Parts: sequence; C-alpha cells; structure tokens
Amino acid sequence: MTDDQTLVRRYLEGDRKAFELLVEKYQKTVYNVALRMANDPDDAADITQNVFIKASEKLGSYNPKYKFFSWIYRIAVNESFNFVESARRNERLPEELVAGDGNPEEILDAGMLSNSVEEGLTRLSIDNRIIVVLRHFGELSYDEIGVILDLPVKTVKSRLFTARQSLKKILSHRLER
Repeated sequence: MTDDQTLVRRYLEGDRKAFELLVEKYQKTVYNVALRMANDPDDAADITQNVFIKASEKLGSYNPKYKFFSWIYRIAVNESFNFVESARRNERLPEELVAGDGNPEEILDAGMLSNSVEEGLTRLSIDNRIIVVLRHFGELSYDEIGVILDLPVKTVKSRLFTARQSLKKILSHRLER
C-alpha cells in the first residue's frame, strides 16, 4: 500500500483518488474518536465527515516530517472538542444520569458497566475525556498523545492520572446509589 506522504503529494497534484484512499484508511479511527467524544453515532458520523472536509481543505499545510496519522487525529480531536463544547452549551444533563437506577449488583452487570463507563466519560471535562479516549480506546502511546495534543509526555501522564481519578469518582458515586 502507498504510504501516507505519497498519497498526500498525489492528492495535492490533483489525484482525487489518493485522498479517498486516506479516508478509507483513517475513517474508522476518526469515527471511533468522535463516537467516544460525542457518545452518539449520528453526531460521530457528522464529526467524521467534517474532519475529512477540513483535512482536504488544509492538506497543503500538512508537514510531512510528522506522521499523517497524528495530523488527522489532531483534526479529529479538535472537531470533537468543538462539537462537544457546542452541544454542552445547548443541552441539559440527561435524567438517567441524575436519577441513577439499579443497585450495585445490577450496575456491575457487563452491559450496565459499559454504559456506566460511557456515561462517566460524558461527565468528564473535555480535556480529561480526550486523554482517556486516546489512551484507552485509541490505544495510543503517551508520545503519540503528546504529539496529537501538543503536550509534553509528562503533562499527558499527569492529565491521564487526573482523568482516571475523576472517572473513578464518577463511577464510584454511581455505584453508591
């Protein structure tokens, strides 16, 4: 398969198929980040589409000394941040997050636990949520996260620790109800 830099160069020279190959390669990854951030498949699809529109518009600014993966991931993170911030200003907290239903034994059921983690993620600050998503769902290294978020590795580790502690408090509080 052709490497990313070659596909970028080909696209900038007018080969539209080259960008389609980049979309095919990274669409699932971008969608998964957007889904974890927005927590809604339709919103994640919209975010994903916006990411690739912006990427095609700004491809001329891509610096090939960096991995294309990091560049497109950064756009995905920024688009997800923007969407979540916009949605947060316009929505109330869902009733099921406030009311809390079920006892601890029911919540520990595999399906409910997964839902609890997803709901817990939505209650984290955006900065904390993206760190958790990139590390645990995107399975990225600290170095890769640092490049994507333009942060030193020490800061990534520190923020991840803080995010995990916050998520732990959210989930513990939910289990206590």
